[in-house]
This record gives sequence, structure tokens and C-alpha cells, in this order.
Amino acid sequence: MNLYEKIKAKEEKISVVGLGYVGMPLAVSFAKLTSVIGFDISQEKVQKYIDGFDVTNEVGNEAIRNTTVNFTADENKLKECKFHIVAVPTPINQDKTPNLTPVIEATKLVARNMTKGSVIVFESTVYPGVTEEICIPVLENESGLKYLKDFKVGYSPERINPGDKVHKLESIVKVVSGSDEETLETIAQIYELIIEAGVHRAESIKVAEAAKVIENSQRDINIAFMNELSIVFNEMGIDTKSVLEAASTKWNFLNFSPGLVGGHCIGVDPYYFIYKAEELGYHSQIILSGRKINDDMGKHVADNLIKRMIKANINIKNARVGILGIAFKENCPDVRNTKVTDVIEELEEYGVNTIVVDPLVDSQEVNKEYGINLARFEEVSDLDAVILAVPHSYFTEMNLVDLKSLYRTPIATAVHTTTPSLFHENKNFTENSLVLADLKGVFSKNEAENLGYSYWRL
Repeated sequence: MNLYEKIKAKEEKISVVGLGYVGMPLAVSFAKLTSVIGFDISQEKVQKYIDGFDVTNEVGNEAIRNTTVNFTADENKLKECKFHIVAVPTPINQDKTPNLTPVIEATKLVARNMTKGSVIVFESTVYPGVTEEICIPVLENESGLKYLKDFKVGYSPERINPGDKVHKLESIVKVVSGSDEETLETIAQIYELIIEAGVHRAESIKVAEAAKVIENSQRDINIAFMNELSIVFNEMGIDTKSVLEAASTKWNFLNFSPGLVGGHCIGVDPYYFIYKAEELGYHSQIILSGRKINDDMGKHVADNLIKRMIKANINIKNARVGILGIAFKENCPDVRNTKVTDVIEELEEYGVNTIVVDPLVDSQEVNKEYGINLARFEEVSDLDAVILAVPHSYFTEMNLVDLKSLYRTPIATAVHTTTPSLFHENKNFTENSLVLADLKGVFSKNEAENLGYSYWRL
């Protein structure tokens, strides 16, 4: 029997190294049909999985409690496996260059514990060439084994969209590649066990690496175009969302919207491509320009909020601004590379006090990563302005009348509504005294202005 048949018969095991938003759903899915060891260097994270708690909110606590994945922080357990999947983050450094430390350290860890006949598949996002030029030499040096003779490798870029309950692991076509035809077929067959949408066999590892990088670069550029339009339309006094609604009536208009571009993919991957291009002597033009626009959007948001506050005769120094949401996207607890922090930093430069609320994220992680202490929603009151930064369902369940209760005002009167309010007492305000930045345009602009809001959106 070959490796695929042995894994299918549970005579050999799969290891998934890195149990985050990519690795954990992968491990759980494979465990439905195969024997899986899920490894992470964080004992704390591993213990939460063992206790049945899904820290990523990708598959849910019930799936974690019922899975047969052997969660562990003991690297020696990897010696039991023949098929290793590396799914660790690949962030960027302060100077925007690739930080390959996590993937190199994970590669060393696998190399220390792999045996002859192993196949190692990398899912981490990298620029073309990393697998063959960096990872394979590390595998050889650390293991003492020879590439192609003693072990094979492959690359299969992750395509998980955190927080997306429609486009999940099993329903997204998987790109796979291998060091030779036999390895490619083995990797393809193993992934076909769980990928309902099927797999695409790339002609080489570099092709698969490049495909991943350009997927997110393309999206980054399209959002950058929308952000640039938003900046210009804002100067013209034109509502961007209204323009996009009109333009989208044409059948081939691309459906992108302006916004803060963070996260571990779109806000990071283009820099991997840019780095490799510059290494080869080519200075990126379109991709780099798009990145600059998107990286500057936090300042754009803060500046426009301050202008609105000044027009509303609000004293900027020590003003209280509520920030609703700090995750990098809606209905997702992931705070990696969130650009909401750029808005917060800019506002604090003006002397504004920010009160940040996000019930979906880990408050300890936010404090450790960004030095921000999250407030509980029940504690939020007496605000001078509100930014709906991340439209979690938790926030969008409120209406504009409910939202008024968060603002500072000396006038308070009860307002009867047909549905019970989740928030404080409702209040009456003077016209345009309620400064609200609704970044994704969740609320109705006309309704907001009719209720006395100074309403702004990207």
C-alpha cells in the first residue's frame, strides 16, 4: 500500500503543525476520516482544545469536543506521523519585509521528528521559492535525511476565510503541488478525502506559492482602488456607497467596497510578493501603491472623525470616543494585524480618550499585543462620538435610536419602542450633535441624519 492508502486505512497518521485559524479546522476535518495529531507550541491553546473550547470560533466548541484529534504540545508525538502539514503564520517585520521565523522554526521542529518516507506539505503563505530554497535545506540539515530520497515535500496554500460560515475549508477548491508527480498525486488524493470542492494540481511548487500571493494581492489592489475613490468622493461631498450602488447595476462591475484592510492575509501577503520582486531588481508599482493607500486609511478615518467633532462644537482634548470592534473583520475573533489600532493611535495623537469594545475577541490577547484594555459594553456611556469600526452582529442588532444611549448629553427622556432595548435609556439630541463614523455603511445614512446624527462612512 502507498502512503495515501495507509493514511486512509489509519495505518499511518497525519500531523498538523500550528493549530490556529488554518490548522485547527484542517485537523478536525481530517480527523473525521484519518488519524490526526494536532500540534502547537502553545500549551495554553492546546489545553483549551483538550477542554473542548474553540479559541478560533471556526468549527465551534461541539466539534472540538467530539473530534478525535490528538491535541498536543509534545513534539515527540510527531514521530508517529508520516504526512506532516505545516500551517503556521507568516507575518511581516516592522520594515514590511517577510518574517519567515515561524515557518523556519516549524520546519526545524518537523525535521527533528520526521522519519524516512515522510511527506511534508507547507500551507503557510510565502513568496515563490521559499519551500524549495529555504525549507528543504532546513529539513535536510536538521533531520540528516536527503530530499527526494528519504522525504518529499509539497505546497498547498491555505484559502480559509476566517469567520466565513459559507466558504469553508471543505467547499473551497484546494491548490496542491508536489516535488514530483508521485508526490503530487499522493498529496492530491489525501486532500481529496476532505475537500468536497476538489483539488487543482499545480504544475510546480513555485506556481502554487505564487497563486496564493497574487490571490490576496489582487483583492488588496481592488480595495485600495475603492479606498482611493472614497477619499476623493469625500472631498467632493459625494457619498461613496451611493456611487457604488449606482455603478454596480452594470453586470460586469466588480463588487468591492472601501474599508480598513488588516488581517493575516490581505494586509500582509502583498509584501511577500513585493519583497521577492525587489530582490530580483523590479520595483513594484501597482501593488506597492495599493498597499500605501490601504495602510493610510486609519489616519483618514481619524482625521474625518475629528473634523466632524469640531463642526459639532465638541472639545477634542479628552473627548470620549467609543470604538465598536477591534477584530480585523466582522464576526471573527481574530485581531492579527487589525487596522482599527491605526485609528485608535491617530485619535490618541489628538488627545482623544478611546473606549474600545469587542465582545468577540480575547481581551488578554488584545492587551498583550496592542496594550489596549477593552471595556465591557455595559460600561460604555457619555461618549462624544462613536466609530462602528467592525460590524459584528452583536453591534448591528442595535438600531440608531438605541445607539443614542451611548452619547454624552444632559437631556434624557424615555422612548417607547416595540422591541426591548439591549442598551441604556434612549435620549433626545439636537440636530447633528451625534458624531457617528459607520465605516462599512451598516446604517441608513438618511435615517441617521433625520435622527440628528452627523453621519460619515467610507
